[in-house]
Amino acid sequence: MLKYSGIEKISSRTEIVKIKNEKGEIVKSKKVTIWNPTVANLTLMALGSSAPEILLSVIETTGNLGGCPGELGASTIVGSAAFNLLVISAVSIYAVNEKNDTDPDRDDTVPKGVKKILNMGVFGVTAFSSIFAYLWMWFVLTDQSVSAAEAWLTLVFFFVLIGSAYGMDKHKAIQIEK
Repeated sequence: MLKYSGIEKISSRTEIVKIKNEKGEIVKSKKVTIWNPTVANLTLMALGSSAPEILLSVIETTGNLGGCPGELGASTIVGSAAFNLLVISAVSIYAVNEKNDTDPDRDDTVPKGVKKILNMGVFGVTAFSSIFAYLWMWFVLTDQSVSAAEAWLTLVFFFVLIGSAYGMDKHKAIQIEK
């Protein structure tokens, strides 16, 4: 069995950073991760798991440029997001029980079979963003059209999500260090 798989393997890659003093001499070396795990999960995992929906949407949109867009692209993305949010969350919660909670690194302050959210700040940002994304899509699509400004703003919102989640992750790391 592999120690790491998928996102964990990518986000666990490290490199050695050499820290120098004022004279330029190497004082010490420090191992740092290349990818922030929160950013990796929100970008790499999302892209990988949603690639079919994204490709369907792009194919449909580019094949119909200048015409009325079809419903396939938006419908598959909304359907996939709803499935991920509701069904996968439910199955993940149901799957955790005392019998299969065998992680040797588990937090002993939490009863066996109970999952603990380690970073409520990141969870809050992503939960808010999920609800906001549905409301934003509803707002944008109420007039049956999407302007270029709405499209660009939607893309900007994604980077706001990544930046906010990263900020919350760093805030939690600082809290832990204190």
